[in-house]
Amino acid sequence: MTQKSSTFKRFRDSLQQGIYFIINPFVRFLIRIGVTPNMVTTIGLLGNIAAAAIFVYAGYSATPGTDMNYPLITWGGVVIILFSLFDMLDGQVARLGNMTSTFGAMYDSVLDRYCELFTLGGLSYYLIQTGYVIGALITFVALVGSIMVSYVRARAEGLGLECKVGFMQRPERVVVTTIGALATGITGQCVSPADFDAVNILIFCMAVIAVFANITAFARINHCRRLLCKK
Repeated sequence: MTQKSSTFKRFRDSLQQGIYFIINPFVRFLIRIGVTPNMVTTIGLLGNIAAAAIFVYAGYSATPGTDMNYPLITWGGVVIILFSLFDMLDGQVARLGNMTSTFGAMYDSVLDRYCELFTLGGLSYYLIQTGYVIGALITFVALVGSIMVSYVRARAEGLGLECKVGFMQRPERVVVTTIGALATGITGQCVSPADFDAVNILIFCMAVIAVFANITAFARINHCRRLLCKK
């Protein structure tokens, strides 16, 4: 591990612990009222499906060039960030409530993939419907990279290897997607299309995920290759 990646990992872990400190009282409340980790995971999925539905409706009802439904894109970003918090809540509910299970870990991982398929799929549909075909293709590549990052790790762990290297993991992808949706929606409502095309912000964020998610996937493949060569 390089010094830069080690520094980033320490920063990421510190930020995560800070978030846990804030949400733990709410987590304990959920445990007291009988909420299970799998319930929290399912709620997170339903929220991401709702965000995808907002993006799809925004694309379906948009008029390219005149009415891009930027308020709906903003709301889609808000819904993603709110319900993605459940991705952190379910693990804490499991740990603090002593409800960890192998099935729960598998269920959480599978539903995370569904969340990304729905949200990025919804954004891709929006871009196609509003005439940004290249942007939709970039979003598709981002989706491929996102799925492969998780698949390589799962396959490696199936071989008994630890594989958590790389920058563009799920939390980073959620943050970039949310920033893209919020910045696009807010900018589109505040700036004239003649001055700046706000959809370019969304396409840029999708390009960031497309590049770095696929780099992360290949970095994990190479990491596993080196580990296996040592055996």
